[in-house]
Amino acid sequence: MPSTPAAGGDPYLAGCATRRILDRIGDRWTVLIVGILGDGDARFSELRRRIDGISQKMLTQTLRGLERDGLVRRTVHPEVPVRVEYALTEAGWTLLEPLRALQIWSIEHLGDIAASQDAYDNAP
Repeated sequence: MPSTPAAGGDPYLAGCATRRILDRIGDRWTVLIVGILGDGDARFSELRRRIDGISQKMLTQTLRGLERDGLVRRTVHPEVPVRVEYALTEAGWTLLEPLRALQIWSIEHLGDIAASQDAYDNAP
């Protein structure tokens, strides 16, 4: 039997705010950023270096969204030059385990999915 959504949220309803949350946490850049921050605080340049293929604009947008959603904390250290670090918040830490499970699942099933895609693409 399906569980009742908490606080009136129902992601199966088009106008429900939970859809925006699912969009955020299902985004590939979010998965990768949260995964890195699960290893500890990181500066913008470190995140950019470790996430191959992410643009500066996309990293900035994703970090701002995660900060707005309360999943990432941005700390500015008043030094010369200014140092900015990003860290998971308490809520961000609770997201780490499910996102890591998705990462592990994708690695473990990569071969099966590639074989299925190949079979589908080459079917008569």
